[in-house]
Amino acid sequence: MSYVVLARKYRPQSFEDLAGQSHVARTLANAIAQNRVAHAFLFTGVRGVGKTTSARLLAKCLNCLGKDGKAEGPTATPCQVCAACTEITNGSDIDVQEIDGASYNGVDEVRRLQEGINFRPARDRFKIYIVDEVHMLSSAAWNAFLKTLEEPPPHVKFIFATTEVHKVPVTILSRCQRYDFKLISASTIGARLREVLGKEEIQADDGAIAILSREAGGSMRDAMSLLDQVIAFSGKTLSTEDVTRVLGVADRKILHDLARAVIVGEAAKALGIVADVSEQGFDIAHLTRDFLGHLRNLVVAKTDTSPDVSRILDLPDTEIADLREAAGLTHLDDFVRLFQGFSAAYDAIVKSVSPRATLEMTLVRLARRPPLLPLDELLSRVGDLERRLEGAPPKGRPPQAGSGSGGGGGGGGTSRDASSGGQAPRAREGSRSSSFRDSRDGRVSAEELGLMAEPATMVQDRTVGALALAPQQAQQPAPRPREVRAPIDLSAIPASHEDYRAIVERVREERPDLASVFSHGAPMEVTRERLIIGYEADSFLGMQASEAEANEILTRVARTYFDAQTKILVDVSAKMKDAPPTLAAVDEARHKERLRQARLRVEQHPTVLAVKRLFGVEIASVKVPEDER
Repeated sequence: MSYVVLARKYRPQSFEDLAGQSHVARTLANAIAQNRVAHAFLFTGVRGVGKTTSARLLAKCLNCLGKDGKAEGPTATPCQVCAACTEITNGSDIDVQEIDGASYNGVDEVRRLQEGINFRPARDRFKIYIVDEVHMLSSAAWNAFLKTLEEPPPHVKFIFATTEVHKVPVTILSRCQRYDFKLISASTIGARLREVLGKEEIQADDGAIAILSREAGGSMRDAMSLLDQVIAFSGKTLSTEDVTRVLGVADRKILHDLARAVIVGEAAKALGIVADVSEQGFDIAHLTRDFLGHLRNLVVAKTDTSPDVSRILDLPDTEIADLREAAGLTHLDDFVRLFQGFSAAYDAIVKSVSPRATLEMTLVRLARRPPLLPLDELLSRVGDLERRLEGAPPKGRPPQAGSGSGGGGGGGGTSRDASSGGQAPRAREGSRSSSFRDSRDGRVSAEELGLMAEPATMVQDRTVGALALAPQQAQQPAPRPREVRAPIDLSAIPASHEDYRAIVERVREERPDLASVFSHGAPMEVTRERLIIGYEADSFLGMQASEAEANEILTRVARTYFDAQTKILVDVSAKMKDAPPTLAAVDEARHKERLRQARLRVEQHPTVLAVKRLFGVEIASVKVPEDER
C-alpha cells in the first residue's frame, strides 16, 4: 500500500476540524442550517490554509445522504459514511467535479462545462463544480461564464478557489460570495502538529514544534509537509537539533546569542557566531530574516511586559522568558534603533553578491553604535550644568598646546593666535573645540559658533558629526569673470522700490509669468512720469521684458497705479553692478536673513550652549521650521 502524506491523511473531514478558519466554518454552517446557500462561492487566501478542503466540506454538507441514505436535505454535519461523503473524500464522486483552472482555462472548455450544467446530477442533491486556481482562466473564458454564473440551474453550485483574487474580474466577484481565508497562527499550527504526532505515536520537544510552526508561515499544509520531512530524518523522536539541521534554519539559541553580542557591543563574538552558522551550512539570507524577526520580538517584549504578550509574539512561554531576559540588557530606544538599523540593511544583505560579508559589516556597525542616553537623563545633566554655571566664577582661557610658554598676559597666547599659524586644519579645529568648551563666562563668540560667513571649502565631516575643513578642489579652468554685486543692505532700500513691487504684484494677478520676468529686473527709476527697468546685456529676461505684449501690460498697470501717463523703458545694457537690487534679490536676501536669525537664536540658546560645553560637541546643522523661514 502506498504511503499517504500527513497533509492528506489528516485533512479535515468536518467544519469542526478546520483549524484557524472559524469565521468561514461558522458562516457556511449557518447558511446551510438556514437554507441560505448561495449558488457561487469564491474562496481566497494563501496556499495551504484550507480553501480546497473547505470546498470539499461544503460539497459534503450539500450532498450528504445520511447514514441510512435517506437524508432529506443539506446538513452542517455530514455523516462521513454515506456513498456521497466517501466518494467526495476519495475524489471519485461523479456529481462533484474538481477542475484545475490552469489547464481548463479556455473558452472551449467553459462551453463544454456549460453543456453539462443543464443535466441533473446522477445521484447527489447538487452538481458541484470546484475550480481551483480560478484566476488562471482567460478573459474569453470569463466572459463565457458570466451569464451561467449569474443564473445557473437550481441544482448547480460553483466553488472557486484562488490565491490571487486581484486577477479575478470584478464582474465575477460581484456574482459570488467571497470568503477570505486567513493565515493560521503559529500556536494553532503547533496544536495541530501535536495532535498529529500523538496519533502517529511520535515524540517531539517544544522547540522542534515551535520551529515547524514558525517556518510554515501560516500554512497548515506547509507545516504538515515539513513535519513529514523531519519525521523521515528523525524517526520516532523529533528534537530541536534535528529540525534545524533538516530545515537549514538557525536555532533560537543562535539568535539569542547573536542579539546579546550586538546589544552589549561584542562585535568579535557576533562575527564568530556568523562564522559558526556559515560552517554549519545555514542560509545567510534565512538567518538575516530570522534575526530581523528576533529583534522585532525583543522590541515587543520590552514594550509589553504584561502576561498577555503571547498573543502578540505567538511564541512558547520558554522563548518569551528568554526574550524578557535579553530585553533587560538595554532600554527601548536602543532596541528600536537596532531594529531600524538592521531593517535598513536587510535588502542589501539578502541581495548582496556576498551576503555573509554584508551581514558581518552590519553587525559590527550595530555593535559599535555610540551610546544613546535617555532624553530625561540629558535634560537632568544640562540642568545640573546650568545650576553650576550660575554659581561658578568666570574661568580664564587655558593656554593652548604649542602656543609658547607665556600664557598669562596680553593676548599673545590665545587659540586664535595659535590657529593663525602654520598648523594643519585638524589642529585648528581641535584648538577651536578646546577653547569653546572653556569659554569665558559661559559665553561663546560668533566666530567660535561658526556664525561668520561660511567659506566654500567647508563641508560636514560625517564621521564625527562636526564641521571640518576640506582640501581645495583641483584646479579648473577659470570661468569668464562676471560683475560681482555688493551684498544687499536691506535697511537702505529706497521707498520707490515698494512702488515697483506693488506694480509687479498687480501684474502677477494677470500674468504670473511676466511678474517673474519683471521681478528679476532692476528698478533703475520709479516715478509717476517714467519707469525704467534694467537688465544685463544679452539677458533672456530682458528680451522677454522688451516684447510688445509685456510692455503693454506693464504700461497699463503702472498708469493705473500712479494715475498718470507713465512711460515704460526697458534698458538691456544697464550697468547692473551699480543698479538697485531686483525684487527677486531682495526677497532672497530677506529669506536668508530670516534663516540666519532663526539659526542664531538656536545656536545662542543657553541650553544649546550648555549642551555643547558639557559634551564637547559641535553643531552639525540647524533645521529651521517652515513657519520661521
